Amino acid sequence: MADAAKVETPSPTPAPASQPSAQQATGALEVDLEPYDENENDGDSAFTAGPGVSETASLASSIYRFREENGRTYHAYKAGAYFLPNDENENERLDLQHNLLILTQDNQLYVSPAGKDKSKPLGRVLDAGCGTGIWTQDFADEHPESEVVGVDLSPIQPTFVAPNVQFFIDDLEAEWTFVKPFDFIYMRMLCGSIKDWPRLFTQAYTHIAPGGYIELCDPINPMRSDDDTIPETSAALKWNRLLLDASHKIGRALDSPLNYKKQLADAGFTDVVQVEYKWPINSWPKDPKHKNIGLWTHENINQGLQALSLMLFTNVLGWTADEVEILLVEVRKDLKNRRIHAYWPVFTVYGQKPT
Repeated sequence: MADAAKVETPSPTPAPASQPSAQQATGALEVDLEPYDENENDGDSAFTAGPGVSETASLASSIYRFREENGRTYHAYKAGAYFLPNDENENERLDLQHNLLILTQDNQLYVSPAGKDKSKPLGRVLDAGCGTGIWTQDFADEHPESEVVGVDLSPIQPTFVAPNVQFFIDDLEAEWTFVKPFDFIYMRMLCGSIKDWPRLFTQAYTHIAPGGYIELCDPINPMRSDDDTIPETSAALKWNRLLLDASHKIGRALDSPLNYKKQLADAGFTDVVQVEYKWPINSWPKDPKHKNIGLWTHENINQGLQALSLMLFTNVLGWTADEVEILLVEVRKDLKNRRIHAYWPVFTVYGQKPT
């Protein structure tokens, strides 16, 4: 695998692989009551988390002419369909987020039964909305028998890849023109990017071979607390609610995972399972695994706070970039406050196409 695909981020503390139950991590997390420094910053430099060929169209040169706005760059192809930037800082954050997801899912790239039966290898796999392509390549490394295809709106994937990997640029919401079906379709971190989820799931169902699986993984906004420690005056809660409101205004909701289970069933998938996780905003939990996840989440959100906010607040809510930055100063204070026992729910949902 090409070195260019790797980003030097801390390795998550390994956890034993296990098949999750549908109710995993849904209970209230116990708070760590150990004394801590009020000036402690979970996201500072001391952070430690523990030891292509297209089947649809050729790439046009215009795709590489990224748009620039508020000092960040954004994809040009189907501009506006994805509100996050695609510059180097954001790409590094996406790779850090990849490690956070692996840690969350007990050191697994995915949790569904797809390919777990060695007598039924996965022939073709689609990473829909592949981003930097880090999951695509890691999956291809683990499954050299599979042909792995990554699709994204932005050409930010590495050039040199394993022989069983292909990347190409396309719009998941356009008509799919794949010739051969897939045995596994994986989608993650797509909430906020898709307008018509039922249509997307119907297309996925059409392009999955009988017996194949689909799996999604996404966080849900706004943040929650099981012990009511998020003040209504909290800047972080205000920011998160405004972010959600803006996403609804553009029809790309940041709480779309709440509907995945029903929508997959409506599309025809069977044995649909929903596994629920929690991403604490910092290291407030007592449980070592969730404390570790909180550290990673804090680093992830700190690095992505501006990226998440700028386009939605300025283009949709009418804020100035300076007004956004002033709000984010207060948001960062809340996000490192261990007296606020908040978290983002994360749903992994998967189902199978009947044979």
